[in-house]
Amino acid sequence: MTLDRPGEGATMLRTFTLLLFCAGLSLGVTPMAVMPSQPELWIESNYPQAPWENITLWCKSPSQISSKFLLLKDKTQMTWIRPSRKTFQVSFPIGALTQANTGLYRCCYWKETGWSEPSKVLELEAPGQLPKPVFWIQTETSPLPGCNVNILCHGWLQDLVFMLFKEGYAEPVDYQVPTGRVAIFSIANMTPESEGVYICRTHIQMLPTLWSEPSNPLKLIVAGLYPKPTLTAYPGPIMAPGESLNLRCQGPIYGMTFALIRLEDLEKSFYLKRPIKNEAYFFFRALKIHDAGHYLCFYYDGSYRGSLLSDILKIWVTDTFPKTWLLAQPSPVVQMGQNVSLWCRGPVDGVGLALYKKGEDKPRQLLDTTSVYDDTSFFLNNVTSSDAGIYSCHYLLSWKTSIRTTSHNTMGLVVVDKPPKPSLSAWPSTVFKLGKAITLQCRVPHPVLEFCLEWEERATSQKFSVDGDFIISNVEGKGTGTYSCSYRIEAHPNIWSHRSEPLKLMGPAGFLTWSHILNETIRLFLIIQLVALLFVVLWIRWKCRRLRIREAWLLGTAQGVTMLFILTALLCCAISFAGLCTGVLTEETEIIMPTPKPELWAETNFPLAPWKNLTLWCRSPSGSTKEFVLLKDGTGWIATRPASEQVRAAFPLGALTQTHTGSYHCHSWEEMAVSEPSEALELVGTDILPKPVISASPPIRGKELQIRCKGWLAGMGFALYKEGMQEPIQQLGAVGREAFFTIQRMEDKDEGNYSCRTHTEKRPFKWSEPSEPLELVIKEMYPKPFFETWTSPVVTPGSRVTFNCSTPQQHMSFILYKDGSEVASSDSSWASLGASAAHFLIISVGIGDGGNYSCRYYDFAIWSEPSDPVELVVTEFYPKPTLLAHPGPVVLPGKNVTLRCQGAFEGMRFALLQEGTPGPLQFRSASGNSADFLLHTVGAEDSGNYSCVYFETTMSNRGSYLSKPLMIWVTDKPPKPSLSASPSTVFKLGKDITLQCRGPLPGVEFVLEHDGEEAPQQFSEDGDFVINNVEGKGIGNYSCSYRLQAYPDIWSEPSDTLELVGAAGPAAQECTVGNIVRSTLIVVVVVALGVVLAIEWKKWPRLRTRGSETDGRDQTIALEECNQEGDLGTSTDSPSSVSQGTSVEQPVPI
Repeated sequence: MTLDRPGEGATMLRTFTLLLFCAGLSLGVTPMAVMPSQPELWIESNYPQAPWENITLWCKSPSQISSKFLLLKDKTQMTWIRPSRKTFQVSFPIGALTQANTGLYRCCYWKETGWSEPSKVLELEAPGQLPKPVFWIQTETSPLPGCNVNILCHGWLQDLVFMLFKEGYAEPVDYQVPTGRVAIFSIANMTPESEGVYICRTHIQMLPTLWSEPSNPLKLIVAGLYPKPTLTAYPGPIMAPGESLNLRCQGPIYGMTFALIRLEDLEKSFYLKRPIKNEAYFFFRALKIHDAGHYLCFYYDGSYRGSLLSDILKIWVTDTFPKTWLLAQPSPVVQMGQNVSLWCRGPVDGVGLALYKKGEDKPRQLLDTTSVYDDTSFFLNNVTSSDAGIYSCHYLLSWKTSIRTTSHNTMGLVVVDKPPKPSLSAWPSTVFKLGKAITLQCRVPHPVLEFCLEWEERATSQKFSVDGDFIISNVEGKGTGTYSCSYRIEAHPNIWSHRSEPLKLMGPAGFLTWSHILNETIRLFLIIQLVALLFVVLWIRWKCRRLRIREAWLLGTAQGVTMLFILTALLCCAISFAGLCTGVLTEETEIIMPTPKPELWAETNFPLAPWKNLTLWCRSPSGSTKEFVLLKDGTGWIATRPASEQVRAAFPLGALTQTHTGSYHCHSWEEMAVSEPSEALELVGTDILPKPVISASPPIRGKELQIRCKGWLAGMGFALYKEGMQEPIQQLGAVGREAFFTIQRMEDKDEGNYSCRTHTEKRPFKWSEPSEPLELVIKEMYPKPFFETWTSPVVTPGSRVTFNCSTPQQHMSFILYKDGSEVASSDSSWASLGASAAHFLIISVGIGDGGNYSCRYYDFAIWSEPSDPVELVVTEFYPKPTLLAHPGPVVLPGKNVTLRCQGAFEGMRFALLQEGTPGPLQFRSASGNSADFLLHTVGAEDSGNYSCVYFETTMSNRGSYLSKPLMIWVTDKPPKPSLSASPSTVFKLGKDITLQCRGPLPGVEFVLEHDGEEAPQQFSEDGDFVINNVEGKGIGNYSCSYRLQAYPDIWSEPSDTLELVGAAGPAAQECTVGNIVRSTLIVVVVVALGVVLAIEWKKWPRLRTRGSETDGRDQTIALEECNQEGDLGTSTDSPSSVSQGTSVEQPVPI
C-alpha cells in the first residue's frame, strides 16, 4: 500500500478524526445515540438517601408492547420474565446491593423479528456508591459552525443533581436538577471556544457529599467549515486480496490537504495525501483482508480548519462473495395465475443483483445498483407451472475481479392448486409418560397464517394454532390415537394444504414401572392377609361362645394361624432375597435431564491467520431449539439468531479488532427454558488465537490419565505444558478442535499445574494464549464401580434406558454424570445389607439425551474412581451409513476381515454392532467419513449379521440410522444355493426353460451342472441359465453351485437336484394327446359309477320299508347282504340287524 503518513501536526490531525458534528456522527469514541428499538433501563428504590438498601431494576420498551423481557448480568447470568399479558415495562427485583449482585446489567425485549438491541450498560458498584452515569451527544440543527449541541447525561435514578465539568475548570460549567433520570446540557452556537473534554457526575440532593464516579469523557471539536468531498473507489468497492484499489477523494477547493481514515481503526489507518488540483488518490497496491472496512475522507487548510466528512464508503476485501438470501412475498407457495415478488438482498452494498433459476444459464431478471437502493424486487407475473423451481440470487458486478462465487442460498417456488403437506413430529416422544403431556409440532419452511390439528379417531376434533405447537394430554387415556395436521397461508386463507403424514401417539393414561407394580402387589397382598386374619379371629371367638369347644380344637386353630404368619414371613423373606422387598428394593431414579448445553466454536477461511475473518457458531443437541443467544462480557453486546434445520446458528465477527476481545458464551432458547451457558470462548487479541480450555478426570495412582485441550478452531496444533518447564512436554498435530494428551501411568512425579496452547498448522506458528492452569493431585479413592446399561447403549428415540451402578461397598451414595456434568443422584439406603447399587432410569430417550455417561459412589469423605464410561447413542438423526466387507462376506476360519462403515459426514465416531450382542463390538473415531473395523482371526462364532452406526461426539451423541445388515459367513464351504425352474419343470412344445440359481451371498459366479456331462454346461454371474430341449437333450437332473470372487478356488456345496421332464418335437404333442384321452376315460368311468351308486341309494329305503311290512326273513337277509357288498368292512346299523341281535350268515340266491 503506497500511502503517506503525517509528519508535523500528526497529533492535531488524529484529534481531528475524533470530530463530533452537529449531524450526530460518532466515530467510535463516544457511546452511540439511543436507537429507536433500544430499551431503557433504570433503578428505583424506596430509600432515597441510601438507594443501595433496596434496588429494583426496570426495563421499558420504547415503542411497542412485548411478551418477553430479558435481564443480562456480566458474562452469562440471565433472568427471563414472561408477563401474564403483553406490556411496555417489567421490573426485576434485586434487593439490597451486595458484592454478589454488583456488575454490569443490560436488558432487552422480544420483538416480532427477534430480540431487540440491549439497553445501555448499568454498572452497579459496591454498596454505598452511586452508579456511574452514561454520557452521549445529541444534535439539533444542520452541520455548520454555530449549531446547537445537546449533551445527555443518564443517571439511572430519580431526584439526582447532574454536574457538567470541562477539562481545565475546577468548578462545574453547568448543573441541572431534572425531574427524570436524564439531564440535557445544551451548548448553543458552537464556537472554537466550546472545544474541550467534558464529563458528567451526579449526587443525591439531600447528600451533596455523596458523588458518583465520573462518566466516560466526551471530546468536542468544531469542524465543518468547508463543504464535504466525495469518495469513490476504482475499479469497484468489492475486491479480492492481492488486487489493487484506488480511492479518490475530490473536493471543490484547490490546494487543500486530503486525509483518508478507516473507522474500524482510527489510530492505525490515518493517511495523508497532497492534492492534484482539487482531488487526491489513495492507492492500495495489494489489498489485504484487514483493509476492508468503512472509509471516509476530508480536507483541511494550513490552519487545520477542516471540511465536513464525506459519505461513508464501504470497501469489501474477500476471496469469496458472501451469500445472498431470497424471500418470496407473499409466500413461496403460489397458486397458478397469482403474482409473486422475490426480494433479494445481501450484505454487500452498491452492487447489482441477478435472478437465476436452476437449470437455466441466463438470468431471468436483473436489478442495477439504483434499483437495489430503492428496495426494488424481482417480480413474477401470472405464474404458471413452468415458473416453479429453485431460484437463487447472484451479485452483478460491472468490473473485473478474481473473487470466487460461492454457493448461494436458494428458495423453492411451489406453484400448486393446493399447498404441500407439512411435517408433524412429537416432543419429547410419541409415548406418553406418567402425568406428562406431549407437544405435537407441525412445521413448514415458509410463513403460515394458521395450523390445524386433526384427530383421526374423532373426525370432529380439531385444534388451531398460530405457531404450530399443540399440547396433547392423556387424561384417562383419551390422548392416544393418530393425528395429522394441515395449514393455510395468508395469501390464500380459504385454501388448506394437504394433510401431513399421520403420527400415532401411544401409551396408557399412566406409565407404570415394574417397581411401582410390585410395590402395589405387595401392599394388596398384606391387606388381604390382615383381613383374612381378622376374620379367623372373629370366627374363633364366635365358635368359642356357641359351641364351647375343647382346648385341643383351640390349639389346632392357633397352630393354623401361626402357620399363616410363618408362610407370610417366608414369602417376604423370599422376596427380600430376590432384592424386591421394600427395605432392600433398589429403586429406579428417573433422570430429569436439564436443557442440554450448546456447543460454541469458531470457523475461518484463513487457516494461517484466523483473526482476519472469524465466525462463531453455536449448536444445540436438542431438536426443539427455537433460537440462539450469543453474549459477550463487559461490552453490552448481544446477538440473536434463529435456529436452522441443523439446529445451529452463525454469528459473523469479521476481522477481529480490539472491540471484539472478551469472553463469549451462547445459550439456546426453547419453550420457556434457557440452556446452561456453553463453555467460554475467550478472544484475547486481534492477532492471537482464542484461549483454549483444559480439563481432565480425577487422577488415579498407577492408571492412565487423559488431559483434554479444547481449541475452538479446526486444523490447529496442540501443545501441553507443565509448570516449571519452558518447552512443551507433549505436542500433537492437527486433530480437530480438541486434542487428548495421555499420561501412561500417573505417579507422584506427575502432580502439578498443567496448561495447553494451540497454534496454526504451518510454520511460522501463530500461538494462542495459555489456557487456565489445571492442577493434578492424586487422592486416595475407592475402586471404580461397575457400570452398565440393561439394554444396548445404541437406542432409538423413545426407548427406555436403565443405567446400573453397583459396588461391593455398603451404604454408598451414587452420582450419575453425563459428559462430565452431574445429572442425577441416589442416596444410600441404611436398611439394605450387602452390596450397594443404584438404578438410573430414562423413561423415554430424546435426541439430546445421548452422551458419555459414568458414575461414582462416595461415603462421608472418600470418593470412588470414575466408572468406565458408557457411550449412549441415540439414532435416527443422520442418514444411514453403508457397511462393506473386504475381501468379502465369506471368510475362511482363521483369516482376517475388514468391515468398512461409510457415513455422510466427516469427523464422526463409528460403532460396529452384531446381532445378538448387547453392546457395540468396537468403536472408531475418524477424521474422514468412514472407519475400518478389523475382525482378527475369525471363527465360526463370528458369523452373523453386522451393522454399524456413526454419531457425533460433541452434541449428545446424536447418531445415524443403523446401516443395512451385512451377513458374514465364517466357513471353508459356502452354503449351498437354491435351484428353481421358470415357468415349470416340464418342457412345452417349442418353449425353453430358465433355471434360476440363487445364493445367499453377493459377488459370486454361478455354474450349472447336468448329469451325464463331465464338464459344467454353463457359467453365469446373475444365476440365470436358459435350457432348450432340442432332440430331447434338455431333460435330466440339474444342480448348481457358485464360487466367491475373493476366493475363486473355493466352491459352494451343490444345490439340490432338479429334474426336467418331457420330450422334444412331435412326441411331446402325442404325449399330451394321450394324457388327455386317458384323463377323459377316467372321468367317464367315475361319473358312471356315481350314477349307479345314486340309483342304488334311492332303492335302499323302499327295500327297508317292504321288509318291515312283510317281516320276511329272506328280504332282510338279502338287504343285509346287499349292504355288506356296498360297504365292505363297515358295520350296518339297520333296524333289521338291531332287532335280530346277531348277524345272519346264510347264502342268498342270486
